[in-house]
Amino acid sequence: MPNSFAYVALLAWPVVAIVLYATRPLVQATLWTMLGAQLLLPVGTFFKIPMIPQFDKFSIPSLCALAGCMLATNRAVRLWRSFGLVEGLMLVFLFSPVVTSLLNSDPIYVGRSVIPGVGLYDGLSAALAQFIALIPFLIGREFLRRMEDVQAVFVALVVAGLGYSLLLLFEIRMSPQLHFWFYGYYPSDFIQQIREGGSFRPMVFMGHGLIAGFFAMSVTVAAAVLWRAKVVVVRSAPAGAVTFYLGVVLVLCKSGAALVYGAVLVPLVRWTQPRLQAKLAVILVALALTYPAMRIAGVFPTNMLFDVASSINQDRAYSLKFRFDQEEQLLQHAGERLVFGWGRFGRNRIHLETWEGLAGDASVTDGRWIITLGQFGLIGFIAEFGLFSAPVFFALRALRKAASFRDAVLLAGLSLLTAVNVVELLPNSTLSPWSWLLVGTLLGASEAYAAKVRQRQPQAAPAAELPAMAELTGPVAFPDMPDRSRDRGTHIPVRPRNRPVG
Repeated sequence: MPNSFAYVALLAWPVVAIVLYATRPLVQATLWTMLGAQLLLPVGTFFKIPMIPQFDKFSIPSLCALAGCMLATNRAVRLWRSFGLVEGLMLVFLFSPVVTSLLNSDPIYVGRSVIPGVGLYDGLSAALAQFIALIPFLIGREFLRRMEDVQAVFVALVVAGLGYSLLLLFEIRMSPQLHFWFYGYYPSDFIQQIREGGSFRPMVFMGHGLIAGFFAMSVTVAAAVLWRAKVVVVRSAPAGAVTFYLGVVLVLCKSGAALVYGAVLVPLVRWTQPRLQAKLAVILVALALTYPAMRIAGVFPTNMLFDVASSINQDRAYSLKFRFDQEEQLLQHAGERLVFGWGRFGRNRIHLETWEGLAGDASVTDGRWIITLGQFGLIGFIAEFGLFSAPVFFALRALRKAASFRDAVLLAGLSLLTAVNVVELLPNSTLSPWSWLLVGTLLGASEAYAAKVRQRQPQAAPAAELPAMAELTGPVAFPDMPDRSRDRGTHIPVRPRNRPVG
């Protein structure tokens, strides 16, 4: 059970946000309100008011950032400027849970247990929860639209990574105890943080070692992006040394997937062209979008991946196989209501009758994709993963007309980091407000950059405003071309070429 300090920390975060917005520029205050909450607030502690989604480390910073941005700029956050693909996905994301709930009013009977149906009340509650989750996306799109803002995102990541690395190194040496010492409980099973040989995987205040490892990867990639863009974060240390140090911390976090991501992305952002990085990001999100279809069709190479994992580590291989088997069972259950899903409150999970005649939960849902597919169906999956993926495609289009190499590096680096966030949602459920803020920033920067390029393009004068060549019989003064003949006291008639004779 959480101690009183856990609740005090949640209640104190609006005060922290007020101080940030009163003392720092808007972009910095927004970044640290969101990122600081993810790094410091307790996992699993919440306040619940009837008919309102719970207030926790995810919803509180989002609402604080929304209020701070609106008060600082004296304007509301717009849902859209013009209706397009992203706006359509947002509407589906917000309102498809209502349709799902209305279609799942029937109860599920398992032995003597009854899993109740859901209805309009739950649909409206789910829609409100979806809106709160979408707030960081809207903030990023509205207020973090300049390339300077994208640079500020990477700087905040690196600064936070350097500070947080001390806590990570402490838990690597002493075991993951900080969350228990400060908040009175372990947010996940302690045994999951013990690796081979009795070493520890840190989690600090992020809930799980996998999430902490993914954060370590993100800050290492961010440091590499700033190194390539020649942006100095620590004046007393070279950018390469900062990247190397954060990479060492990533290795010590002992998270296999995060280590693979870092080993691939750091050389990419440091030594390859930004266009190639953006194209790779598009390929990654395309694979993530088609992953459910490949699993349903049975064409995803699960056996090959198991054989590869077996050649590296037998325990990791069987863990991967267990995950694939669970996904297969959950896919069969989701296929019964594939379009709009089963709804919330465990209806998307597999329940078996126990020897006592009660319902027993037999599911392990690790990936965000299978959770969304089971709860809200293909419609909900397309809406959520589409919102994460569309900005990557827009970034590639904006990158084609980058005005400077620095802009190209920053935009491509954020695109790659966003794409890896999407891929990580396949094996794990690491979705957070910070992830939504990154996606919104990428979308806003891509839209603003494309609009700026269009404004710089000169527009030709309409043909009706130009004099016909056959009618030119004297001097002509074109706009932006002053008549220099008058300065010399000479009148020079202008006669068009190929003028018809007679």
